[in-house]
Amino acid sequence: MKTRNTQTGREIQPPNTHNWHTTDQDEINRRKWRARHESFRIRAVEKFHPVFSNFHVTSLSGMDYQVEIRDLRRRQFSCNCVDFSINGLATCKHVEAVLNHLKAVAPRVFRQALCNSSGRMDIVPDMERRSIRVERNLDKLPRKLRRYFDSEGRCAPEDMHEALAALHKADGLMRVSQDVASWLQTLERLEERKRLRRDYEQKILSGEYPQHETKLPLFPYQREGMLHLAFTERALLADEMGLGKTIQAIAACALLRRIGKAQRVLVVTPASLKTEWEDQIQRFADLPLQIVFGSRHARLENYARPPFFTIVNYEQIVRDVMDVNARLKPDIVILDEAQRIKNWDTKTAQAVKRLKSRYAFVLTGTPLENRIDEIYSITSFLDPSILGPLFRFNRDFYRFDERGRPEEYQNLDKLHQRIRPVMLRRRKADVETELPGRTDQHYFVPMSAGQQSAYTDHEARVARLISTAKRRPLTRQEQDKLMRELAMMRMICDTNYILDPNDRVCPKLAELDKLFDSCLAETDAKIIVFSEWERMLELVRDLCKREKIGYAWHTGSVPQRRRRAEIMTFKSDPACRVFLSTDSGGVGLNLQNASVVVNCDLPWNPAKLEQRIGRAWRKFQTKSVTVVNLVAEKTIESRMLETLAAKKGLADGVLDGRGDFAEIKLKGGRQAFLQRLQQIMTAPVPLSVEKPHIAALPADRALGFSERAAALLQQRLVACEEQFPAEGAHSVMMVVVDRDAESWREQLGALHAEWFGKDKTDPLAPVRLQVIDRAAAEALKQMAELGLIATAVRATRHLFPVEAEHARPLTPEEQRIISDLRKNAARKLKAARALAQAELADEAHIPLAEAVCLVAKAKAAEKRWEEPKTIAEALTGPLAHVWGASHPELMVLAEGRPPATLPMLCDKLESLVADDGR
Repeated sequence: MKTRNTQTGREIQPPNTHNWHTTDQDEINRRKWRARHESFRIRAVEKFHPVFSNFHVTSLSGMDYQVEIRDLRRRQFSCNCVDFSINGLATCKHVEAVLNHLKAVAPRVFRQALCNSSGRMDIVPDMERRSIRVERNLDKLPRKLRRYFDSEGRCAPEDMHEALAALHKADGLMRVSQDVASWLQTLERLEERKRLRRDYEQKILSGEYPQHETKLPLFPYQREGMLHLAFTERALLADEMGLGKTIQAIAACALLRRIGKAQRVLVVTPASLKTEWEDQIQRFADLPLQIVFGSRHARLENYARPPFFTIVNYEQIVRDVMDVNARLKPDIVILDEAQRIKNWDTKTAQAVKRLKSRYAFVLTGTPLENRIDEIYSITSFLDPSILGPLFRFNRDFYRFDERGRPEEYQNLDKLHQRIRPVMLRRRKADVETELPGRTDQHYFVPMSAGQQSAYTDHEARVARLISTAKRRPLTRQEQDKLMRELAMMRMICDTNYILDPNDRVCPKLAELDKLFDSCLAETDAKIIVFSEWERMLELVRDLCKREKIGYAWHTGSVPQRRRRAEIMTFKSDPACRVFLSTDSGGVGLNLQNASVVVNCDLPWNPAKLEQRIGRAWRKFQTKSVTVVNLVAEKTIESRMLETLAAKKGLADGVLDGRGDFAEIKLKGGRQAFLQRLQQIMTAPVPLSVEKPHIAALPADRALGFSERAAALLQQRLVACEEQFPAEGAHSVMMVVVDRDAESWREQLGALHAEWFGKDKTDPLAPVRLQVIDRAAAEALKQMAELGLIATAVRATRHLFPVEAEHARPLTPEEQRIISDLRKNAARKLKAARALAQAELADEAHIPLAEAVCLVAKAKAAEKRWEEPKTIAEALTGPLAHVWGASHPELMVLAEGRPPATLPMLCDKLESLVADDGR
């Protein structure tokens, strides 16, 4: 469908979302397109003129905007939306929607207005003179008002307020633009901030105000940060980890409260840091606070009667943003670890940017981790005008290829200058005289034979995908597989145990054992051990138990309230020597009592690595800090060190203005990603060689989830089932609790993410979560029995408790059916193997697919599940876990294509055919 330009009559093409290098006319057309294809409610606010008036526009999302039409021929409009204020196009989708509306309801009047200028005198801001001016029809200005304006219609700054007072009493022929009020407010706030800071510092000197806003004195650089936040109004504090951003923000809030500018503060933080904020507020300020937990009703009660500080997590803001604006009405919004909004088009970022407050403090030690788009997203929350609209940002700071795709950075020095007014950033090196020393060490650890074998398998698959990508773009499924294989290579660098619960060999554990012996010989030494994977930490935990070393456990599976106790134990108990943490503890925590940080594995991102280290190497640390990175020798992990250094160079340049900007390269896009992969991969296995080794089956994650849920809920768990809807490839983990489903949903969500997270879940068969209480489950069951609702479940896998029907032995008839299915599968498999050995892969995949279906039917009969009717059903649903590591390879059978690894799959299926069901 095409849209016509209302003035030229030419057709407007739909905007090309893949081309970043757009012209202003492309962007105007994009807004016209959206105005035509989105729904708006439009009404005139005044009746002075049918066209040259003000209009109230309500979007489909319920947001209200004010549009002002001043001149059609010269396209002089105004709208109070963010896009209009920053895009420099003099239009937006709301303006274009009003124009479409006027053309439709009054076409003759609209055509006349298009030919004739407006008869009104519009008073608009005069940015150059910091005053106001008359826009058109100056000769019609009433005599009593002429003394305020010169021959060009400009008002002297000293006469501006008196002139505005007189103008508001004039008739409808004179209109003060809506732009004037917002522009005046900006000027007044700027002057007010200067005056308030001057008054505050004078009152400190006179003794009227105390020297410090906190119970403990701030360091000089922290006082500077407090003043920056309080008197910049909307500011970014980007100090490196460990310099006390939280303390500076608390002090700035106390300062604004003292001068009468703040009564309610909203702190938005990762869920794992809510109690950390509570601890810091209580330590540094005597100000009331509340942490928001619980059901929606409880949260709304919290928002309606807030103390000074209200602490929430990002997930709650996604659900509650409109309620926070309406009930809490915060004066200050603090975003802690604000890299959570670095991706500007995520639901979290969009929800956070709808928060309304005069003051906003953004706290992050890593505002830029991978690409400059991240600093754009964070800065646009503070003030969208700093970097402008995304299309201008792209033009300013990227160079494009002939297809409009970014190929290189440019003007990074200008980007640094643009963000300087709102950003304050200090590095540890800037205040090194107040910090202890730091030593970084890399321990290169050889892999075991089992690790090397498993690693080589995944490395070969990555090499094949890279080879394919050189010839053609990878499909979405192939891209997902590539990322999954890379993740598994990194897991194996730690230990096979992460993927195979039967293989607990871990050479890095031996290095840790030696490290514990040497470090913990000092009676007051404490160690933080990080790993991205909880299973690696389980091995370290077992080591601590064997050696009788006290430890604290901080992972995503630990409930929020319990995490607080683990942190306090590590801080206060001399017997607790080791803090075991996934990256859930890599941000925000203050663990200065530790002097050694061990990274069992390296993250892709240097900022995440520094976040981990910053838990110990931070302000108030009294000892030198040793950082030990355990790196698997001659693997992807050892070659990641160079990648980490390159990413750190980009952040140093844009944020700190360090280094040569021209040397900072854009390493994005498919080809650049593949080049980086080739750099960090070892020599690939020849594509013609198929290794006979079959990777071990992964753990049954659904069963593992149910067992962990049972341990967490204990007697409160009523049932846990994996249900497979009739439509779609996904399944639903249905958890029934005794009561209070809402209060358990967050904890079970964290557990669900651990077992079925992005790195572990097959994207072709995602597992979703639903938590309900016993009463709701009984109600649904009764409604189904009465025929009031129809269930759309293809199959149900009972995980807890195991029902008697599924526990009883198989009957002789059932055993005969299963045996026949296995015999038929064996015959089909024999045919597939013979064809594969004759290099007839296209012919071999047909009996192989039939063998897979027969094995699946046998497995379904053993479990008394519904029989799969197609190859797709055999590979998804409750049977997906049967195929283990070969599952992604087998999925091509559903598309009628032969897998790339036929001999390996035949070996795997042969073992499944011979399986007796135990």
